[in-house]
Amino acid sequence: MDDETDYKVKLEIFEGPLDLLLHLIRKNEVDIFDIPISLITDQYLGYLDMMKALNINVAGDFLIMASTLIHIKSRMLLPEMPKDGETEEEDPRLEITRPLLEYMKLKEAAEDLSGREMLDRDVFKRRLPGDLTSHFQGEDVPLDLNIFQLMDAFKRVIEQIVPDAEITFTAEQWSVKEKMSFIMNRLKTQANVFFTDLFKIDRTLAELVATFLALLELVHAGLIKIYQPDTNKDIRLEAHFKDNGEEPNVEVIEVDY
Repeated sequence: MDDETDYKVKLEIFEGPLDLLLHLIRKNEVDIFDIPISLITDQYLGYLDMMKALNINVAGDFLIMASTLIHIKSRMLLPEMPKDGETEEEDPRLEITRPLLEYMKLKEAAEDLSGREMLDRDVFKRRLPGDLTSHFQGEDVPLDLNIFQLMDAFKRVIEQIVPDAEITFTAEQWSVKEKMSFIMNRLKTQANVFFTDLFKIDRTLAELVATFLALLELVHAGLIKIYQPDTNKDIRLEAHFKDNGEEPNVEVIEVDY
């Protein structure tokens, strides 16, 4: 078994750099055609720093996008004036605006297809106008959540419990797998658990981080569903039972640490 400090949280299910950019654009409520590149770049790098501090394995695509943002920021800080007879230089921000717009179209199309009833393999039922029924009828319809929103929520927890703390990962004192079992046991006795409730018994920064990483692993393994009634309410967690009603088993998850 590898040294405990080699523990990594896998990011395969957790979106990519374009998702992080879209998250920042929506969070800051800015126009995608007029992105405040300095602000977005600084915040983007802040998220990368947090992922590295949590010992989360950051994919190379995130680093490539970081380089692109820094390059665009430098060009925006030092604009070149067009010479006589030359056309005005293209806005450097279009380098990320174009792929963002294309990605948004693909993402919306994929979400639309995934929400339709499947009739046969690769055949989807046409959605009728006004057909908004779902298995969430009578409940709070969940908002889409991603790892970056979970990170935002975790940062708020840290600020409340351990103000001015610098987030670092340590696996020596707290076992992530034990925290995974703790979370699933809570969900066995409660229909749902609020995100902030997970951290109420944690007393140190190391324990808070271990609990958060345990949650990421459970979401990654598909053992937990995450809901949020609206952006002003706490995130809600529910155990994701199999179609046959079988309870999820934490022990089958391979966690390297």
